[in-house]
Amino acid sequence: MNVKDFYYELPQELIAQDPLADRAGSRLMVLDRKTGAVSHRHFRDITEYLRPGDCLVINNTRVIPARLFGVKEDTAAKIEILLLKRKEKDLWETLVKPGRKCKIGTRILFGDGLLVGEVADIVEDGNRLIRFSYEGVFEEILDRLGQMPLPPYITHRLADKNRYQTVYAKYDGSAAAPTAGLHFTPELLDAVRAMGVEIAEVTLHVGLGTFRPVKEQDVLQHHMHSEFYQIEPAEAEKINRAKREGHRVIAVGTTSTRTLEAASDGQGMLTGTSGWTEIFIYPGYRFRVIDALITNFHLPESTLVMLVSAFAGREHVLAAYEEAVRERYRFFSFGDAMLITDTAE
Repeated sequence: MNVKDFYYELPQELIAQDPLADRAGSRLMVLDRKTGAVSHRHFRDITEYLRPGDCLVINNTRVIPARLFGVKEDTAAKIEILLLKRKEKDLWETLVKPGRKCKIGTRILFGDGLLVGEVADIVEDGNRLIRFSYEGVFEEILDRLGQMPLPPYITHRLADKNRYQTVYAKYDGSAAAPTAGLHFTPELLDAVRAMGVEIAEVTLHVGLGTFRPVKEQDVLQHHMHSEFYQIEPAEAEKINRAKREGHRVIAVGTTSTRTLEAASDGQGMLTGTSGWTEIFIYPGYRFRVIDALITNFHLPESTLVMLVSAFAGREHVLAAYEEAVRERYRFFSFGDAMLITDTAE
C-alpha cells in the first residue's frame, strides 16, 4: 500500500485559516459509505441523520497552550518548544526548534525566567525530554506563557483560545484539538440529547502523531506514536447498550474512533479502562465498534485520510474530497465537516 494512493490536489486557499463565527454554521458533506453518494448540508442539520437510541461518542480532551517561546540561558538564542507528553510531574517530552541548539544540559528561559526548562535527554526522532522548574502552579504559568499549538498550515494568529477547544473539553493533555468536535455548540448538543440520542464521553490526549507526516512510501512501515486514552465504566456501558440494542455508535472524530477501536474486545464491547494506544487504522481494517463517523477533511497522504478510507473505501473518500474541492469546502482543523454513514439504514 503506497502513500501516494492517498494523495489529492488541494488549492492552498481552501485551507481554513480562521474558525467561523458560528461553530454549527460549517458546511457538512454527507457521504454514503456503501455507494459513495454525497449530499451537501450544514452542520446544524446533523440531527436529521441521528435517531433515538444512537450513541454519539465525543472526545473530552482539553488542549493545553503547549507552544512555548524562550531563549537559551547562555546565548539568548530563540527556542520554540511544543509540549507533547507528560512523562513525570515536571518532565515532558517535547518537540524543539531548532533542536540542534539544545543538547543535554541546555537551559531555556521562558517569561524572563518565570519558567525554566533543562534538557534531560534526547529520545526518539530527536525529541527532547525537558525538566521544568518554577514557583507556583505549572498549569497557571503555562496558561500565562503558552500559546495554543495550532498546526503549521494555519498562519493566522488565533484571537480567542477557546475557538481551538471543543465546548465539552474537560481534561487537560492534548497538543492538538479533536477538530471534528469543534462544530458542536451547547445548543446543538442539547438538541441531540432531546431527540433521545445518548452522548458518551471518552478521553484521548492527542499527541505527536497529529503533526507527523507519513514519510515511508510503504504505508505499512509507518509507526504511530502512542497516545493516552481513558474510558469510564459508565461511558463504556452507554456504548455497549447501544450495540446490544441494535442502535448505531457514531464517533465524533478520528480520535474517538481510535479510542473505541483500541479499547474494544473482539466483539466490539468495552469496559472502563485506560492505557496507551499506537493503533494505526488503514484500508483492510475491520471496524468493531463504530457504525458512522463525523470528521473533518484531512491532509493528503495523512494517517487520518487512511483511517477514513478504511471506513468508507479509498475510492469513495478521494472522490468525495475531489467534489469538496470543486464545491469550495474549507479544509483541515478550522474547516468544514463530513458525516460518513450508510444513508439507507
